[in-house]
Amino acid sequence: MALAWPLLVAWSSAVADTVIAGTDIEELSFRHGIAFFHELKYPSDFTHLDYLNPDAPKGGTLVLSTASAFNNLAPLVEGAIGVPTGFGFSSDTLLIRAGDEISAFYGRLADGIAVTDDRLAIVFRIHPDARWRDGVPITSDDVVFTLDARRQQIEYGLYLEFIRDVEALDDRHVAVHLHTPLTLNNVIMMQFTAILPAHYWRERDPTRVTLEPPVSSGPYEVAAIKQARYVTWKRDPDYWGRDIPVNRGRYNFDTVRYDVYRDATVTREAFRKGLIDIFTESDVRYWHRSYDIPALKRGWIRKIHRKFGIEVGVRSSIALNNRRDKFGDRRVRQALTLAMDFEWQNRILHHGYRKRAHSYWPDTILSATDLPSGDELALLEPHRADLPPELFARPFRFREAETPQARRESLLEARQLLREAGWRVEGGVLRNGAGDAFELPFLSQNPEDARFLLPYLKSLEQLGIGGSIQLLDSTRYANLLREFEFDAVLMNRDILMPPVIELRSTYHSEAATLPLSRNVGGIADPVLDSLVTEANLATTLDEMVAACRAIDRVLLWQYYQIPLYAVGPRRTVHWDKFGIPAFEPDYWPAFPDGWWYDREKAARIVVND
Repeated sequence: MALAWPLLVAWSSAVADTVIAGTDIEELSFRHGIAFFHELKYPSDFTHLDYLNPDAPKGGTLVLSTASAFNNLAPLVEGAIGVPTGFGFSSDTLLIRAGDEISAFYGRLADGIAVTDDRLAIVFRIHPDARWRDGVPITSDDVVFTLDARRQQIEYGLYLEFIRDVEALDDRHVAVHLHTPLTLNNVIMMQFTAILPAHYWRERDPTRVTLEPPVSSGPYEVAAIKQARYVTWKRDPDYWGRDIPVNRGRYNFDTVRYDVYRDATVTREAFRKGLIDIFTESDVRYWHRSYDIPALKRGWIRKIHRKFGIEVGVRSSIALNNRRDKFGDRRVRQALTLAMDFEWQNRILHHGYRKRAHSYWPDTILSATDLPSGDELALLEPHRADLPPELFARPFRFREAETPQARRESLLEARQLLREAGWRVEGGVLRNGAGDAFELPFLSQNPEDARFLLPYLKSLEQLGIGGSIQLLDSTRYANLLREFEFDAVLMNRDILMPPVIELRSTYHSEAATLPLSRNVGGIADPVLDSLVTEANLATTLDEMVAACRAIDRVLLWQYYQIPLYAVGPRRTVHWDKFGIPAFEPDYWPAFPDGWWYDREKAARIVVND
């Protein structure tokens, strides 16, 4: 069988079209990276990634917080028993994603990558210097062991179903054979999969809880650990990969410590007292007023916005359970959307910081703006009879009710839509033809949800809809979601960029019947199923963009969910004792592994002064 790079992989040199003859390892043409939808930015002789500082000094300590109450150092334990935050610092992956390219990956453990011309196998060549911390070379046997073990896991194995088998060709070369041609999804999952030492774990049980630090290969190793309290990682100065191009400028702190704080209020106070160095604030109320302390005025603390372009989409949304009959009529879903007064909530509750999500991936090239045209229109046209006519007639945008009059008009339109769908108000209660009242109970496991939901419930009351909030413990909440016994929940609907890896689990009908899948709302639309398939099969950037825009447009016009505010920049406060690279990449963060300790800045700070 002849071997060659597939069309979806963009080459950056004149040998792009070289055909690899035969299947012998010597005849494989290996590259230093792989890109989907575009050419590789970095050539084979690149020395470092542009968004990292290759001259960053080593040293100092970074103290961070975590809400994860870890109790285990074994890598394959499933369920709620978690490894400590920062565990990834102790391991290596075959590839690493470039933060300044939308879909490019470069070798880490692998110093070479080859793909068969039918795209049914990807071959990795292990770096000759790669070593476990006990000195044993990292080989293809470790890759086979890891992928086979991960595929047997209930949770992780679902993400590796694309693998048919894994074959060690020799000590340095391993072939991953696929059921279907290679896609971006496949590479992303292999990039996330940390390689385990086969020689160590074959003598132990990697599925059994332990706090004994295992043999590892990454830039850090465990220095100290106390169950559910803290973990300290120390930098290994002899780390085998410290000088490879993708790592230059990374992993600059001598020690990184994670302290466990289960309560955000306590975490904020710990930051203010200098007990932790960096905190990313998710609650805009505290971002607005809680860090105006003397240290901020003296310049010892900084408030910054960080990019995190790999995560896009909707930060908060109302997921309606579309499995329920009362949500089966699009007009009902649209009416429920019109009842949401986002502008008031943003002004009063969020201090104007939030941005309405008028797309499922706003502010990206995937957002459905203007009218459908070109490749997107070609994808939608065969489904015209199954789609709302408005989808083809005007761009989508949620109603923005900035005045009381506009708000009243929205509720009047919502009432009319409900009437057209067969619902009437009788004695102040909205009822269908059978006399059943329209009730909308929300499941919640977070008391804070009431701040956002109570104003919405007041709006629903004006339509005759009886709304309520059922505050449950996490176990009961999860069980009801698993059994699809709910009407609506508040939830995140963020997604990785590009979103193709999560599209099927989020918007395809096959996921609607899976307990606790990302398709919480039970969206089951044959049009979306077709478009998701098109997105997953895309081999060019234009094809991927067209499919995702079409998906966005269908989701919006069908009103399956009620998107609220968009994923925005990370709001981060930090003690100003660090060096930071000149710019942040758009698609993958270099935080905190690209920062470094600045002794001069640290010397001027007097904590608790």
